[in-house]
Amino acid sequence: MPQICVIGGNRYFGRHLIGLFQDAGAHVTVVNRGSAPQPPGTDHVIADRDDEEALTRALGTRTFDAVVDQVCYTPVQAAVARRVFTGRTARYVMTSTMEVYDPATCASPRPPAATPVPESTVDPAGRPVTWDLPWRSSAALTRLVGEATAYAEGKRQAEAVFSRDPVFPFVSVRSAHVLGGGPRDFTGRLRHYVARITAGRPVAVHRDPARTSFVHHEEIAAFLHWTATRSDFTGPVNAASHGAFTVTDLCEAIAAATASPSPVYRTVPEGEPASPFSFDRPYAMSTARATALGFSLTKVTDWLPSAVAETTAEISQEV
Repeated sequence: MPQICVIGGNRYFGRHLIGLFQDAGAHVTVVNRGSAPQPPGTDHVIADRDDEEALTRALGTRTFDAVVDQVCYTPVQAAVARRVFTGRTARYVMTSTMEVYDPATCASPRPPAATPVPESTVDPAGRPVTWDLPWRSSAALTRLVGEATAYAEGKRQAEAVFSRDPVFPFVSVRSAHVLGGGPRDFTGRLRHYVARITAGRPVAVHRDPARTSFVHHEEIAAFLHWTATRSDFTGPVNAASHGAFTVTDLCEAIAAATASPSPVYRTVPEGEPASPFSFDRPYAMSTARATALGFSLTKVTDWLPSAVAETTAEISQEV
């Protein structure tokens, strides 16, 4: 029986991921701080991943065929995991993000503006790691560099720690923006758009919004499961549904799916925050590597209408 470890992330698509492993006959160990209940049928290890001694002690003699790390946000966390899981796992998969490509948060080397962006644009093995930043305090780090940069740079540098002189086969899955319908999507981002568009309220957008990438919550779970159970590739891989959208493309699709009038937009002045998924710079991802490796990706238009319908139904039940 395959032994799988999932660190954190057992809400939203993480819960679906665990179910996929179980359906395939794997034994799943979930590691978290105990703030969320364990999914049925899993082995629950309660430990703070930042506490190296406690994590090592809690894991005991367990070994794994693969680890899926859903909540690695900093190089310090990556360094702890690297030490703790050396000799314990045959494969390590980190859930990363397309934000590693965001030129607005990347000082040097800066990714090019051309899209779609391939994985080689940000080489984790060649990136510097800045150990003297306040990685252990998210509040201090955010005050210093801003929330978006703290998130994106934390992911970039975490990938770098795992990638240099790797102690186990390592893959970073750079996920597109995850969307899903109904109460499973605790982020509320799709709900934000559905609620505003169906009510005829304006959506704040940039003057010339750029295209970005999306993936359905079930698809990213399936992609992580596939990645963890493969053994023939390592390194970064982009995960996104086919068909990059601008924020206005997204709004028009939601309006069509809900039979709403054309969306109303408010163009934000330069420097003012816009709605989620409105970007003034392009960094939609290339999925050529994932496709070449054999994963069959869907199109955004395949799943967006049903996700919108789920969200619309949820909103209507609350009225």
